[in-house]
Amino acid sequence: MILIYITCKDEEEAVKISRHLLNKKLIACSNMHPIRSMYLWNGKIEDEKEFVIIAKTLEKNYKKIKEEVKKLHSYQIPCILKINAEANESYDKWVNEEVK
Repeated sequence: MILIYITCKDEEEAVKISRHLLNKKLIACSNMHPIRSMYLWNGKIEDEKEFVIIAKTLEKNYKKIKEEVKKLHSYQIPCILKINAEANESYDKWVNEEVK
């Protein structure tokens, strides 16, 4: 199992991306949280409110998820991170049953 960490400009964008990935059965679950992000952009420190998606899926879907997120995302350079994860057996089984 992997987790996909995606930052979004707001809750609306996070919901839109999550719903799209769920409808395509590329992810089994999406958690969305408000966050405060500080980052360097064009030589300046930015300080913004964003939403983060933590999506649960399988390694085989990572490439397709990146493609789908890039189509929908408003950022010029979206953050799409893959994090390897190990889950309890029943949760892992559920994820495997839900995604393509």
